[in-house]
Amino acid sequence: MNDKRYLALENGRVFEGTPIGARGEARGELVFTTGMVGYLETLTDPSYFGQIVVQTFPLIGNYGVIPLDFESERPKLAGYVIREACGDPSNFRCEGTLDGFLRGSGVPGLTGVDTRALTRILRSAGVMRAVISDEPRAEFPAEPPIAGVMDVTCRAITRESPPDSIGTVALIDYGAKGGISRALTRRGLEVAVYPADTKASVIIASKPDGVMLSNGPGDPAVNTGIIAELNALAHSHIPIFGICLGHQLLALAMGGHTEKLKFGHRGANQPALHIPTGRVFITSQNHGYAVRLDDLPDGIEATYVNANDGSCEGLRYKDFPAFSVQFHPEACGGPLDTGFLFDEFMALMGKREQSREWMAEHEGYLGDKYLRNAGGGITCR
Repeated sequence: MNDKRYLALENGRVFEGTPIGARGEARGELVFTTGMVGYLETLTDPSYFGQIVVQTFPLIGNYGVIPLDFESERPKLAGYVIREACGDPSNFRCEGTLDGFLRGSGVPGLTGVDTRALTRILRSAGVMRAVISDEPRAEFPAEPPIAGVMDVTCRAITRESPPDSIGTVALIDYGAKGGISRALTRRGLEVAVYPADTKASVIIASKPDGVMLSNGPGDPAVNTGIIAELNALAHSHIPIFGICLGHQLLALAMGGHTEKLKFGHRGANQPALHIPTGRVFITSQNHGYAVRLDDLPDGIEATYVNANDGSCEGLRYKDFPAFSVQFHPEACGGPLDTGFLFDEFMALMGKREQSREWMAEHEGYLGDKYLRNAGGGITCR
């Protein structure tokens, strides 16, 4: 077995490391994430579909593999690059090692790489194509494959129901993280999950109390059919809340434009400035595109901007009941400072007081995640 593996960048740089995970080759857009914790959430976030992810934090895998922390059933990323892999994890919920998890999931990776130097290259030159291979040389096709929502969306309508639900939300799955459904169900809502290409007429006919637009991978502007359906959905005046890609798609549907960022925002420490109050929230983010602020159509106002680069982080729609954010208020693992946005969504649907009463009556309900300690009680992770 080859004890070396290489990461070849589109600009000609090659990094040598030690194999981890599955055998074989991985191709994709090379991006970095700055999260100090939450590597399991990163690995299973569908928004990373088609990308090779670099972790800037030097030690990964120290608490092992914990299925309860997954954001989807399995990893969607193309490859994984880290500085050091922990082979002897320690956590009372641990069910395996990082290496074993990557091997079982078919994800090639490498460790022993100077990820700080690699990150400096990406910050300077921007994200680029890369190949993980057992050979130091790589050929890059003229055009990289386009990662899209249809690669990660569900294939049929499913439902997640808490006891005694107080209403229903239609969640359009563009690559939804599990934390979004959990944030809604723990507030007393039944969540009906729809495939990304569902017609607006189907969702409107189901008469949901609100519509949730999820995160997802790729360039939002290529989803022309989905954007057209969102325009029709917005004119139904059903309350809408969009997160990440959902935020971008809704803006495009209402006449806005998006642009690709040089190296994106990925990590659990991104500052988002709330324009009306001047308050800064620390947020979890994972995106390579942003809504342009310089030509927002009438009827849309910016509510949040990134405190580092001034890019769009949130929008409110004046002509119909909708708002959206670029960051992840459901973030697990990550800061939960902006979880109140789900409560704002409840208020937009006229369900805020019912939700408070429901949560008081069902104290301890955590969506689909229960952690029971030795005494039989329920604790929240």
